[in-house]
Amino acid sequence: MSLAPDDGLIFRLLGMIEVIGSKEQMPTPPRRQRTVLTALLLEANRVVGMEQLIYLVWEHSPPSTARAQIQICVSALRREFTRAGVDAQIETRQPGYLLRVAADKIDISLFERRVAAADLAVRQGRLEDAATILRAALSLWRGPALNGAGATLQSKAIRLEEKRLAALENCVEAELSLGRHHALIGELHSVVTENPLRERLRGQLMVALYRAGRQPEALEVYRAGRDLFIERLGLEPSDQLRRLERAILTDDEVLRLDHEDRAQVAAHNVVSPHQLPAATSDFIGRQEVVARVQDVLSGDHMTMHVVNISGKAGIGKSALAVHVAHRVAAETYPDGQLYCDLRGTHAQPATPAEVLGRFLSALGVMGSSLPDGVDERADMYRSMLAHRRVLVVLDDAASESQVHQLLPGSPSCGVIVTSRARLTGLAGSHLVEVDCMNSDDSRELLGRIIGRQRLESEPVAVPALIDAVGGLPLALRIIGARLAARPHWPLASLVGRLSDERHRLDELAHGDMVVRASLSLTYDGLAPEARRMMRLMSLLEAENLPSWTASALTNDDHRSFDLVERLVDAQLVDVVGTDITGLPRYRFHDLIRLYAKEQAAAHETLDTQLTSVERVVGGWLAMAEQAHRRLYGGDFTLLHGHGKRWQPPAQHLDQVLQDPMSWLESEHQNLCAAVLQAADAGLDELCWDLAITLVTLFESRSRFDDWQQTHERALEAVRRAGNKRGTAALLCSLGSLHHSQRRMDATRAALVPALDLFTELDDTHGMALARRNLGLLEYTEGRPEVAQRIFEQSLSGFEQVGDVIGRAHVVSHLAQLSLDRGENELAADQLRDALGMCREISSPRVEAQLLYRLGGAMLAQGRYEQARQLLTSVLTMVQRSGDTVGESYALHSLGLIHSRMRMVEEASDLLWRAIRLCEENVDRLGAARVQLDLAQLVAQRGEAFHAIAIVEQAIATFQELRLASWESKALAVLEKVAAQSPLSAAATSNGGF
Repeated sequence: MSLAPDDGLIFRLLGMIEVIGSKEQMPTPPRRQRTVLTALLLEANRVVGMEQLIYLVWEHSPPSTARAQIQICVSALRREFTRAGVDAQIETRQPGYLLRVAADKIDISLFERRVAAADLAVRQGRLEDAATILRAALSLWRGPALNGAGATLQSKAIRLEEKRLAALENCVEAELSLGRHHALIGELHSVVTENPLRERLRGQLMVALYRAGRQPEALEVYRAGRDLFIERLGLEPSDQLRRLERAILTDDEVLRLDHEDRAQVAAHNVVSPHQLPAATSDFIGRQEVVARVQDVLSGDHMTMHVVNISGKAGIGKSALAVHVAHRVAAETYPDGQLYCDLRGTHAQPATPAEVLGRFLSALGVMGSSLPDGVDERADMYRSMLAHRRVLVVLDDAASESQVHQLLPGSPSCGVIVTSRARLTGLAGSHLVEVDCMNSDDSRELLGRIIGRQRLESEPVAVPALIDAVGGLPLALRIIGARLAARPHWPLASLVGRLSDERHRLDELAHGDMVVRASLSLTYDGLAPEARRMMRLMSLLEAENLPSWTASALTNDDHRSFDLVERLVDAQLVDVVGTDITGLPRYRFHDLIRLYAKEQAAAHETLDTQLTSVERVVGGWLAMAEQAHRRLYGGDFTLLHGHGKRWQPPAQHLDQVLQDPMSWLESEHQNLCAAVLQAADAGLDELCWDLAITLVTLFESRSRFDDWQQTHERALEAVRRAGNKRGTAALLCSLGSLHHSQRRMDATRAALVPALDLFTELDDTHGMALARRNLGLLEYTEGRPEVAQRIFEQSLSGFEQVGDVIGRAHVVSHLAQLSLDRGENELAADQLRDALGMCREISSPRVEAQLLYRLGGAMLAQGRYEQARQLLTSVLTMVQRSGDTVGESYALHSLGLIHSRMRMVEEASDLLWRAIRLCEENVDRLGAARVQLDLAQLVAQRGEAFHAIAIVEQAIATFQELRLASWESKALAVLEKVAAQSPLSAAATSNGGF
């Protein structure tokens, strides 16, 4: 192992800024030059725009000569580089400048390269090397990063400090795994004292003390941390830390370190997805093909290995891919395996954005943190797989374009793609074509299915059966299943049936007809009722089907379950799990479903097909309605249409809806698919009603992609049908979505026509909902008087239709307006009235929202302790329900309360947590609002430069969202915190540090 030397560094930014030339060390540049130099170094070898440099030097008040002064700074830096012999050049590049320098000449770049090298060493089990490299990386730090660079760059310094702590944690993890616990204790004590809320460091100190035979001290470290977490955050330690305490108490052997366990201990924090389906237990033959694919995937990783397994339908591509994947996974791809069925044979194949979303979730990215665009998702995906050894299996690809953005960029990864087509457009891929099974392998496969004794009892019939299906694996499995289900049949009788099928052998030798003809053998053996069930089930577009959908398809609750189980016995439908009632969930193999759909088209009228789908969508709607009612106490804040409902059994509803939000979350893919299918089928009333009802889920879980897709498709359907009320309802809901994402122009463009349509229809409830949303928009855009008038109109509408929760919502908004005007007592009375309405019908989620507002009223009244207790209970409520949006608001208010109570450290921690959660929820306005309060708190601690940097981030957000009123508030905060800066009086000083 070798490390790049430190003595070749030219630019040192991890501490006081230093520039070292071959002739001498440059003197510290004046302030403006120092800011320009630091900005260029942070973007080394990339162009930094003139406007950005001007902003970094003067922020929002540049002089008219700003461009000229930046040019003077650059000229001065160039002269100093030449005089000191600095091996770097500042080039003029539109629209600014580029500092060209070798990456290994900047300490930040060297630090990041060493951290990446250490990460690779850990994954390869080289813990000694990893620890040495990380210590070398940490040695580059000489103090706080970018020390002296100015306030505008402090956000960069904060991110660098976070990277340093993460590297230190990884280094300690490696050294603990190497048995160096004695040497680490002193360092860990110091670091934990400096970072008392960092749980991983605390846990590492506990482990080090325990392994050093100091069990009581290890437990005391935990207890001190627990007291601190409860006092500052109102939270217990994490599950991981609590498990560690229990392990120390019980002297659990898992904490004892031996040589074999070290690599596993060091890597315990790595997120490693394992998504491969179960390998086929009776996989037969293919030795040469398996060896070829395995050799490609296990070869030297100079470039990424991509294997394209190609062949006709039913040839066993998926089974082969999964079989080989399991064989190479553990040794060659230990960091995980990702799997996705791309549904290339479906009418609507999986999109790259959808697949990337699933993969990023499996890699630990929260749903609310997913980027919107497919390019941004692909960038995040490739970054997360860099330096990791992960195998990606992409099953049933339609084309190269579907696959390109799903390929990792790292040469350490491997990819298997299965497709009916030869994907020759995938650069560097190895094409592997799969042919039919030979006679020996075919015989072995049949013997495993029906039993060797039965196979050997009819030696003449066996080769005839194999020849009849041409060794096609899917056809062989179907024949075997049919014979296994009918043990009284002689094999010869089935040979006769195959012989009677005209042109059967020709069909088996050419493309799709081979699968269709083979499937008909099993299909023909079903009872008429089972055949019809198979046809109807194939009509549903869903990930998998709960058992009640079969009852809805036939409108018969008594025999449907038995009929589906007959399809399972015939291996035409797979059981893929169970729901919370213990009943199975079903899924078709793609090819079998295609065949069944053809049979449905041939034997079921269009009216029958539509009616069956309508009942299932009506069933999804009935269940979603019930979930909403249980969450809100009734059909409040929600419009419904006149689509036909199909009611699942009441007992089933009670079981699956014991936790309504969990049920909505678990079924969200099927529910969204039902909206899309209803739209395609022209079921406009069911379509818009179900889409609107699902907002209960979309809003609380930040599922903005699903919200937008379902509503836009439903909107197309209702407009085609001339359905004005459905159009208005969907536009109103889309207005809420746009407002949640702070797209204000789009919000107004949706809500104004929605209100117009509701007014035309004289729909009081719809007008109340649209006005509530418009009131929120006016408030957000800084027009409180307009918002007040609209809220009052909305309140009147909700009162007329008896929507209790709608009334409570609007009253809470009116209370906020009262708070903004300083009418705190009035606001508190309004909120108590709203709480009374809410508690009459038992709506915990809305109650939490109202209690949050009441806490704000108490804060404004100076009743800090009461407000703190109330908001702490609200935080518990929203965390228990998984409402991350509500959690960010509760943390923000608790931070303000602690700030007023002069509990500065606790307030700072709470506000930072609120910002992080807002960012995860893609709530940019929320994050910026919290930043304003955090900046004032930071300024009070004497950190004016840091405070200014935080306010500047908020201002940038308000400007981008075009929220003038919030921008004005932020500028006032900026002026306030800037006045606390020790340099505020030296506005144009060119002095030193």
